[in-house]
Amino acid sequence: MPELRKDPIIGRWIIVSTERARRPGTFIDSNHKTIDEGECPFCEHKESKTPPEIYAVRSHFAPNSPHWKVRVVPNIAPALKIEGNLQRRGHGLYDVMDNVGAHEVIIETPEHIANMADLDAAQIKLVFETYVVRINDLEKDPRFKYVLPFKNYGWSAGGGNIRHTRSQIIATPVNPMRVKEELVGARRYFSYHERCVYCDLIKQELESKARVVLESDHFLAISPFAARFPFELWILPKKHSCDFSKGIIGFEYDLAEMMKKVLQKLKIGLNDPAYNYVIHSAPFRRGKSKSTEWNTIEGDYHWHIEVMPRLTHVAGFEKGTGFYICSIPPEKTAEFLRRVEI
Repeated sequence: MPELRKDPIIGRWIIVSTERARRPGTFIDSNHKTIDEGECPFCEHKESKTPPEIYAVRSHFAPNSPHWKVRVVPNIAPALKIEGNLQRRGHGLYDVMDNVGAHEVIIETPEHIANMADLDAAQIKLVFETYVVRINDLEKDPRFKYVLPFKNYGWSAGGGNIRHTRSQIIATPVNPMRVKEELVGARRYFSYHERCVYCDLIKQELESKARVVLESDHFLAISPFAARFPFELWILPKKHSCDFSKGIIGFEYDLAEMMKKVLQKLKIGLNDPAYNYVIHSAPFRRGKSKSTEWNTIEGDYHWHIEVMPRLTHVAGFEKGTGFYICSIPPEKTAEFLRRVEI
Protein backbone atom coordinates (compact mmCIF):
# COMPACT_ATOMS: atom_id res chain seq x y z
CA MET A 1 0.00 0.00 0.00
CA PRO A 2 1.22 3.56 -0.69
CA GLU A 3 2.14 5.49 2.43
CA LEU A 4 2.30 9.18 3.32
CA ARG A 5 5.23 10.15 5.53
CA LYS A 6 5.81 13.46 7.27
CA ASP A 7 9.26 15.01 7.51
CA PRO A 8 9.75 15.59 11.28
CA ILE A 9 11.73 18.79 10.75
CA ILE A 10 9.90 20.94 8.22
CA GLY A 11 6.55 19.14 8.20
CA ARG A 12 6.59 18.33 4.47
CA TRP A 13 4.64 15.24 3.45
CA ILE A 14 5.98 12.74 0.90
CA ILE A 15 4.31 9.77 -0.74
CA VAL A 16 6.07 6.41 -0.75
CA SER A 17 4.41 4.92 -3.79
CA THR A 18 4.97 1.20 -3.34
CA GLU A 19 2.82 0.45 -6.38
CA ARG A 20 5.41 2.26 -8.47
CA ALA A 21 8.25 0.60 -6.61
CA ARG A 22 11.18 -0.89 -8.39
CA ARG A 23 13.93 -3.07 -7.06
CA PRO A 24 16.96 -0.95 -6.15
CA GLY A 25 19.11 -2.51 -8.86
CA THR A 26 16.70 -1.55 -11.64
CA PHE A 27 17.02 2.22 -11.37
CA ILE A 28 18.28 3.65 -14.63
CA ASP A 29 21.34 5.83 -14.45
CA SER A 30 20.86 9.27 -15.96
CA ASN A 31 24.50 10.36 -15.98
CA HIS A 32 25.88 8.73 -19.10
CA LYS A 33 24.98 11.30 -21.73
CA THR A 34 27.36 11.37 -24.67
CA ILE A 35 29.01 14.79 -24.63
CA ASP A 36 32.00 16.45 -26.23
CA GLU A 37 34.09 17.41 -23.23
CA GLY A 38 36.67 19.55 -25.00
CA GLU A 39 39.68 21.06 -23.27
CA CYS A 40 39.49 21.06 -19.47
CA PRO A 41 40.32 24.44 -17.89
CA PHE A 42 40.46 22.94 -14.40
CA CYS A 43 43.48 20.67 -14.82
CA GLU A 44 46.91 21.54 -13.49
CA HIS A 45 48.96 23.65 -15.94
CA LYS A 46 45.73 25.18 -17.31
CA GLU A 47 45.55 27.91 -14.66
CA SER A 48 45.43 30.66 -17.28
CA LYS A 49 42.15 29.22 -18.59
CA THR A 50 40.26 30.27 -15.43
CA PRO A 51 39.79 33.65 -13.75
CA PRO A 52 42.54 34.50 -11.23
CA GLU A 53 42.26 32.32 -8.15
CA ILE A 54 40.68 33.50 -4.92
CA TYR A 55 42.34 30.87 -2.76
CA ALA A 56 44.45 27.75 -3.22
CA VAL A 57 45.98 24.97 -1.17
CA ARG A 58 49.62 24.99 -2.25
CA SER A 59 52.96 25.19 -0.47
CA HIS A 60 55.22 28.01 -1.63
CA PHE A 61 54.54 28.47 -5.31
CA ALA A 62 53.12 31.65 -6.81
CA PRO A 63 49.36 32.17 -7.20
CA ASN A 64 47.81 30.99 -10.49
CA SER A 65 50.69 28.59 -11.07
CA PRO A 66 50.83 24.76 -10.96
CA HIS A 67 51.65 22.68 -7.85
CA TRP A 68 48.30 23.23 -6.11
CA LYS A 69 46.06 20.67 -4.41
CA VAL A 70 42.73 22.54 -4.27
CA ARG A 71 41.98 25.77 -6.07
CA VAL A 72 39.13 28.32 -5.78
CA VAL A 73 38.22 30.63 -8.66
CA PRO A 74 35.25 32.89 -9.43
CA ASN A 75 32.48 31.34 -11.49
CA ILE A 76 32.66 32.73 -15.03
CA ALA A 77 28.85 32.98 -15.15
CA PRO A 78 27.99 33.94 -11.57
CA ALA A 79 24.44 33.73 -10.28
CA LEU A 80 25.31 36.63 -7.96
CA LYS A 81 28.06 39.22 -8.33
CA ILE A 82 30.46 40.39 -5.64
CA GLU A 83 30.42 44.04 -6.74
CA GLY A 84 27.83 46.56 -5.62
CA ASN A 85 25.35 47.20 -2.84
CA LEU A 86 22.05 45.50 -2.14
CA GLN A 87 19.85 48.57 -2.68
CA ARG A 88 16.74 46.81 -1.44
CA ARG A 89 13.62 48.58 -2.61
CA GLY A 90 9.92 48.13 -3.15
CA HIS A 91 8.09 48.01 -6.46
CA GLY A 92 4.46 48.08 -5.47
CA LEU A 93 3.90 44.93 -3.45
CA TYR A 94 7.14 43.40 -4.79
CA ASP A 95 10.54 43.50 -3.08
CA VAL A 96 13.63 43.91 -5.25
CA MET A 97 17.36 44.11 -4.58
CA ASP A 98 20.47 44.06 -6.74
CA ASN A 99 22.03 40.66 -7.44
CA VAL A 100 24.87 40.96 -4.94
CA GLY A 101 26.59 37.86 -3.60
CA ALA A 102 29.52 35.60 -4.32
CA HIS A 103 29.77 32.57 -6.61
CA GLU A 104 32.95 30.49 -6.45
CA VAL A 105 34.14 27.22 -7.97
CA ILE A 106 36.19 24.82 -5.84
CA ILE A 107 38.42 22.75 -8.12
CA GLU A 108 38.89 19.66 -6.00
CA THR A 109 41.99 18.13 -7.55
CA PRO A 110 44.66 19.04 -10.12
CA GLU A 111 44.09 15.63 -11.76
CA HIS A 112 41.43 15.09 -14.41
CA ILE A 113 39.08 12.98 -12.28
CA ALA A 114 35.31 13.23 -12.75
CA ASN A 115 33.76 11.94 -9.53
CA MET A 116 34.66 12.89 -5.96
CA ALA A 117 34.12 9.19 -5.18
CA ASP A 118 37.44 8.51 -6.92
CA LEU A 119 39.47 10.95 -4.81
CA ASP A 120 41.21 9.60 -1.74
CA ALA A 121 39.94 10.66 1.68
CA ALA A 122 42.93 12.94 2.29
CA GLN A 123 42.04 14.95 -0.83
CA ILE A 124 38.37 15.16 0.12
CA LYS A 125 39.48 16.41 3.53
CA LEU A 126 41.29 19.29 1.80
CA VAL A 127 38.09 20.13 -0.07
CA PHE A 128 36.08 20.31 3.17
CA GLU A 129 38.80 22.41 4.79
CA THR A 130 38.64 24.76 1.79
CA TYR A 131 34.89 25.16 2.30
CA VAL A 132 35.61 26.24 5.88
CA VAL A 133 38.23 28.79 4.79
CA ARG A 134 35.90 30.33 2.22
CA ILE A 135 32.86 30.36 4.55
CA ASN A 136 34.87 32.09 7.26
CA ASP A 137 36.17 34.65 4.79
CA LEU A 138 32.76 35.38 3.27
CA GLU A 139 31.25 35.75 6.73
CA LYS A 140 33.32 38.92 7.12
CA ASP A 141 31.22 40.60 4.44
CA PRO A 142 28.18 42.16 6.16
CA ARG A 143 26.16 41.99 2.93
CA PHE A 144 25.96 38.19 3.13
CA LYS A 145 23.61 36.18 5.34
CA TYR A 146 24.26 32.67 4.12
CA VAL A 147 26.82 30.52 2.31
CA LEU A 148 25.84 27.26 0.60
CA PRO A 149 28.51 24.75 -0.49
CA PHE A 150 27.09 22.35 -3.08
CA LYS A 151 28.07 19.91 -5.81
CA ASN A 152 26.52 19.10 -9.19
CA TYR A 153 27.92 15.84 -10.57
CA GLY A 154 26.80 14.60 -13.96
CA TRP A 155 24.92 16.15 -16.83
CA SER A 156 21.41 15.74 -15.43
CA ALA A 157 22.51 17.21 -12.08
CA GLY A 158 23.78 20.40 -13.69
CA GLY A 159 27.42 19.34 -13.84
CA GLY A 160 28.02 20.54 -17.40
CA ASN A 161 30.16 18.86 -20.01
CA ILE A 162 33.57 19.10 -18.29
CA ARG A 163 34.20 15.95 -16.28
CA HIS A 164 36.57 17.37 -13.68
CA THR A 165 35.38 17.09 -10.09
CA ARG A 166 34.49 20.43 -8.63
CA SER A 167 31.94 21.99 -6.32
CA GLN A 168 30.64 25.48 -5.77
CA ILE A 169 29.95 28.01 -3.05
CA ILE A 170 27.32 30.72 -3.30
CA ALA A 171 26.96 33.49 -0.71
CA THR A 172 23.52 35.10 -0.61
CA PRO A 173 22.19 38.33 0.96
CA VAL A 174 19.10 36.47 2.21
CA ASN A 175 18.51 33.12 3.89
CA PRO A 176 17.43 30.41 1.41
CA MET A 177 13.82 29.27 1.81
CA ARG A 178 14.77 25.57 2.03
CA VAL A 179 17.13 26.29 4.93
CA LYS A 180 14.63 28.64 6.55
CA GLU A 181 12.04 25.86 6.62
CA GLU A 182 14.51 23.68 8.52
CA LEU A 183 15.39 26.50 10.91
CA VAL A 184 11.73 27.17 11.70
CA GLY A 185 10.94 23.48 12.11
CA ALA A 186 13.95 22.86 14.34
CA ARG A 187 13.10 25.87 16.51
CA ARG A 188 9.47 24.74 16.83
CA TYR A 189 10.56 21.26 17.97
CA PHE A 190 13.09 22.73 20.40
CA SER A 191 10.57 25.10 21.95
CA TYR A 192 8.28 22.17 22.75
CA HIS A 193 10.79 19.41 23.64
CA GLU A 194 13.84 21.46 24.67
CA ARG A 195 15.92 19.11 22.52
CA CYS A 196 17.41 19.20 19.03
CA VAL A 197 15.21 17.37 16.53
CA TYR A 198 18.27 16.18 14.61
CA CYS A 199 19.87 14.75 17.76
CA ASP A 200 16.63 12.90 18.51
CA LEU A 201 16.51 11.71 14.89
CA ILE A 202 20.08 10.37 15.16
CA LYS A 203 19.25 8.55 18.39
CA GLN A 204 16.15 6.92 16.90
CA GLU A 205 17.87 5.92 13.67
CA LEU A 206 20.74 4.31 15.60
CA GLU A 207 18.25 2.36 17.69
CA SER A 208 16.21 1.26 14.66
CA LYS A 209 19.12 0.62 12.22
CA ALA A 210 16.55 0.19 9.39
CA ARG A 211 17.63 3.31 7.51
CA VAL A 212 21.31 3.46 8.54
CA VAL A 213 23.68 3.07 5.59
CA LEU A 214 27.02 3.84 7.25
CA GLU A 215 28.24 4.76 10.71
CA SER A 216 31.63 6.07 11.80
CA ASP A 217 32.94 7.34 15.12
CA HIS A 218 31.61 10.84 14.48
CA PHE A 219 29.08 10.65 11.61
CA LEU A 220 25.99 8.80 10.50
CA ALA A 221 24.70 8.28 6.94
CA ILE A 222 21.00 7.45 6.65
CA SER A 223 18.22 7.20 4.13
CA PRO A 224 15.81 9.75 5.67
CA PHE A 225 12.40 8.54 6.84
CA ALA A 226 10.58 10.95 4.49
CA ALA A 227 13.02 10.74 1.58
CA ARG A 228 12.06 12.95 -1.36
CA PHE A 229 14.06 10.98 -3.91
CA PRO A 230 15.12 7.35 -4.33
CA PHE A 231 18.47 6.80 -2.57
CA GLU A 232 18.50 10.24 -0.96
CA LEU A 233 21.05 10.21 1.87
CA TRP A 234 21.79 12.48 4.82
CA ILE A 235 25.16 12.65 6.54
CA LEU A 236 24.82 13.97 10.09
CA PRO A 237 27.45 14.68 12.75
CA LYS A 238 26.80 12.80 15.98
CA LYS A 239 28.13 15.72 18.00
CA HIS A 240 25.67 18.59 18.07
CA SER A 241 26.71 21.75 16.24
CA CYS A 242 24.72 24.25 14.23
CA ASP A 243 27.65 25.55 12.15
CA PHE A 244 29.46 23.39 9.60
CA SER A 245 32.56 25.60 9.67
CA LYS A 246 32.91 25.13 13.43
CA GLY A 247 31.42 21.67 13.91
CA ILE A 248 33.74 19.99 11.42
CA ILE A 249 36.93 21.05 13.22
CA GLY A 250 38.81 17.99 14.42
CA PHE A 251 36.58 15.62 12.44
CA GLU A 252 37.52 16.55 8.87
CA TYR A 253 39.14 13.23 7.96
CA ASP A 254 36.31 11.15 9.42
CA LEU A 255 33.81 13.14 7.37
CA ALA A 256 35.97 12.78 4.25
CA GLU A 257 36.08 9.00 4.68
CA MET A 258 32.32 8.92 5.20
CA MET A 259 31.68 11.00 2.08
CA LYS A 260 33.99 8.83 -0.02
CA LYS A 261 32.24 5.63 1.11
CA VAL A 262 28.77 7.09 0.50
CA LEU A 263 29.69 8.23 -3.01
CA GLN A 264 31.42 4.92 -3.80
CA LYS A 265 28.33 2.99 -2.77
CA LEU A 266 26.21 5.14 -5.08
CA LYS A 267 28.71 4.80 -7.93
CA ILE A 268 29.05 1.02 -7.64
CA GLY A 269 25.48 0.18 -6.67
CA LEU A 270 23.72 2.53 -9.11
CA ASN A 271 26.13 2.57 -12.06
CA ASP A 272 27.70 5.99 -11.44
CA PRO A 273 24.56 8.14 -11.24
CA ALA A 274 24.43 11.90 -11.44
CA TYR A 275 23.95 13.49 -8.03
CA ASN A 276 23.83 16.73 -6.09
CA TYR A 277 24.91 17.37 -2.55
CA VAL A 278 24.31 20.41 -0.37
CA ILE A 279 25.68 21.37 3.04
CA HIS A 280 23.06 22.98 5.27
CA SER A 281 24.41 25.05 8.13
CA ALA A 282 23.14 27.85 10.34
CA PRO A 283 23.08 31.33 8.79
CA PHE A 284 25.50 34.04 9.84
CA ARG A 285 24.41 35.71 13.05
CA ARG A 286 25.25 39.37 13.46
CA GLY A 287 23.65 42.23 15.35
CA LYS A 288 19.89 42.04 15.54
CA SER A 289 19.55 38.53 14.12
CA LYS A 290 22.11 37.22 16.59
CA SER A 291 20.11 38.35 19.60
CA THR A 292 16.50 37.92 18.48
CA GLU A 293 15.67 36.11 15.24
CA TRP A 294 17.56 32.89 15.95
CA ASN A 295 18.13 33.15 19.69
CA THR A 296 18.00 29.36 20.29
CA ILE A 297 19.80 28.31 17.12
CA GLU A 298 22.92 27.10 18.94
CA GLY A 299 20.79 24.45 20.59
CA ASP A 300 18.06 23.71 18.07
CA TYR A 301 19.78 23.49 14.66
CA HIS A 302 22.20 20.80 13.47
CA TRP A 303 24.32 21.10 10.33
CA HIS A 304 24.19 18.21 7.87
CA ILE A 305 24.84 17.15 4.27
CA GLU A 306 22.08 16.04 1.90
CA VAL A 307 23.10 13.79 -1.03
CA MET A 308 20.52 13.46 -3.81
CA PRO A 309 21.07 11.05 -6.73
CA ARG A 310 19.27 12.12 -9.90
CA LEU A 311 17.40 8.94 -10.75
CA THR A 312 13.90 10.35 -11.26
CA HIS A 313 12.35 13.60 -12.42
CA VAL A 314 10.13 16.00 -10.51
CA ALA A 315 6.86 16.30 -12.45
CA GLY A 316 3.61 18.24 -12.36
CA PHE A 317 2.15 16.82 -9.16
CA GLU A 318 5.29 17.56 -7.17
CA LYS A 319 5.58 21.07 -8.58
CA GLY A 320 1.91 21.80 -8.06
CA THR A 321 1.57 20.49 -4.50
CA GLY A 322 4.98 20.43 -2.82
CA PHE A 323 4.52 16.69 -2.26
CA TYR A 324 7.28 14.41 -3.49
CA ILE A 325 6.60 10.89 -4.73
CA CYS A 326 9.35 8.42 -3.87
CA SER A 327 9.04 5.12 -5.69
CA ILE A 328 10.95 2.98 -3.19
CA PRO A 329 10.87 2.99 0.61
CA PRO A 330 14.05 4.37 2.22
CA GLU A 331 14.37 1.19 4.29
CA LYS A 332 14.90 -0.77 1.07
CA THR A 333 17.43 1.70 -0.35
CA ALA A 334 19.38 1.67 2.92
CA GLU A 335 19.42 -2.13 2.92
CA PHE A 336 20.59 -2.19 -0.68
CA LEU A 337 23.40 0.33 -0.09
CA ARG A 338 24.57 -1.45 3.06
CA ARG A 339 25.17 -4.52 0.93
CA VAL A 340 27.17 -2.72 -1.76
CA GLU A 341 30.80 -3.69 -1.34
CA ILE A 342 33.40 -0.96 -1.80
